[in-house]
Amino acid sequence: MSQQHTAAPATDSATATVAGHRRDWWREAVIYQVYPRSFADSNGDGMGDLEGVRSRLPYLRDLGVDAVWLSPFYASPQADAGYDVADYRAVDPMFGTLLDADALIREAHGLGLRIIVDLVPNHSSDQHEWFKRALAEGPGSPLRERYHFRPGKGAAGELPPNDWESIFGGPAWTRVTEPDGTPGEWYLHLFAPEQPDLNWEHPAVGDEFRSILRFWLDMGVDGFRIDVAHGLVKAEGLPDLGSGEQLKLLGNDVMPFFDQDGVHAIYRQWRTILDEYANKMGPEGPSSEGRWWETGGRIFVAEAWTPTVERTANYVRPDELHQAFNFQYLSTAWDATELRTVIDGTLEAMRPVGAPATWVLSNHDVTRHATRFANPAGLGTQIRTAGDRELGLRRARAATLLMLALPGSAYLYQGEELGLPDVVDLPDEVRQDPAYFRGEGQDGFRDGCRVPIPWTRTGSSYGFGDGGSWLPQPASWGELSVEAQTGTAGSTLELYRAALAARRDQPDLGAGDTLEWLRAPEGVLAFRRGEFVCVANTTGESVTTPAYGRVLLASGEVAETGGEAKVPADTTVWWTAAV
Repeated sequence: MSQQHTAAPATDSATATVAGHRRDWWREAVIYQVYPRSFADSNGDGMGDLEGVRSRLPYLRDLGVDAVWLSPFYASPQADAGYDVADYRAVDPMFGTLLDADALIREAHGLGLRIIVDLVPNHSSDQHEWFKRALAEGPGSPLRERYHFRPGKGAAGELPPNDWESIFGGPAWTRVTEPDGTPGEWYLHLFAPEQPDLNWEHPAVGDEFRSILRFWLDMGVDGFRIDVAHGLVKAEGLPDLGSGEQLKLLGNDVMPFFDQDGVHAIYRQWRTILDEYANKMGPEGPSSEGRWWETGGRIFVAEAWTPTVERTANYVRPDELHQAFNFQYLSTAWDATELRTVIDGTLEAMRPVGAPATWVLSNHDVTRHATRFANPAGLGTQIRTAGDRELGLRRARAATLLMLALPGSAYLYQGEELGLPDVVDLPDEVRQDPAYFRGEGQDGFRDGCRVPIPWTRTGSSYGFGDGGSWLPQPASWGELSVEAQTGTAGSTLELYRAALAARRDQPDLGAGDTLEWLRAPEGVLAFRRGEFVCVANTTGESVTTPAYGRVLLASGEVAETGGEAKVPADTTVWWTAAV
């Protein structure tokens, strides 16, 4: 018998997710990333905003996620889409007001969702009051000590202080014009010139960010995703790299500006603050006031690009951060051998520090996995071609079921539940990624994964808003919209809804840190977790495996006969032995 074991249409359940209400909820939570400018536009200006996010929270509840991570919405000149923060305690007018943020947090809690916000501590905006004063006051200003100002090399200081390169391309240093009009000192920016790096050796910087943490915790947020968590501390003396091949080395070695051991003292200080807030409500379980979100702990999530998963584990020791993104997994090809190596390595590295593994396939900085898997392996995480879209979607659906079956916490990026591809043919004149304009460094094609998502089949921006969208959407996106996929058997959206519902209902999914590998044909991953079995066929051909019980869910058609199952190419199947 051949069946398409995908979801039934989602029901209008108002119940909150299970993990969201439990102490240590983050150990197996599914966390959904919202990129606010591209999620929903409430005022028709073409830019997403907090009120738009708030209006769509019921959709996220019904999708079945436990928490929502919001990319930056702080006051910012938007030189790097909000990752250049001018005021960490204010909402940028394009996104709304602090009252909007407060309303969003309260409504999310009322729906059983937690809210995690981005924190950007490696650098500020060049429009931050500290930096503006540092420039205005000139050399010797105490404010310059809060950044990395240095005299240049050469006879007249005309050369950068060292050979570091910006991650966005070009030198990591910019020379300032002093108040008297003369060329002066240089300041460090590992990213865009509009993002000067803060000097974490200066006590005022640490004091300020501890205050910022408390500001948002008092507002009610449930945690922080720490941008460039590996970059705060630089090697003493800011030594030259010397190789001239910095970008080739990134991710393969400890750099003098990344993954320095000194960052861990900062995070141990921060952890004491979160633990203080986590314990405010006393014993486990909802308080008499029903403030369930304060009983289960607040969390830190590290964006830490490290050479190995073992180095990543240093960030999640018991007295530091709670989770760290698993970029090794995100960068792995759709290949059974490579995936098993990364899965085993991740679980082994996290186990000694008692931290959960995390799994992620897409985010706002990389090509969506529906496009990444549509292209040949080895092209990295920035893909410039659409590839075989049918193949890419088939693999993406299978990869998602594999990811959601693994022990630990999973991250979803907005729109992946719709099977959205990257938009690879954006006109140059609409691009806004600063790396694109720098000419070197990263490919600078991050705009393709940031195109506003479609909600309806028709409309000026497919339901995103009444005034178009800040990046153009493809004409084909109406049929990928939430409206088009809701209730449609076999759609990617209904597959996600079913997978998240099954993950909540199955005690052997998500929890713990172990799995049992089963024998399987070459190119196939098969593992057991209690009464649950996951089989992922990463090959381009159908394979025959045992039928491990009752099929819970599958990303494609599965034919079962005589105790065996025929699993199609690039398909993942979930089985349960439970009746």
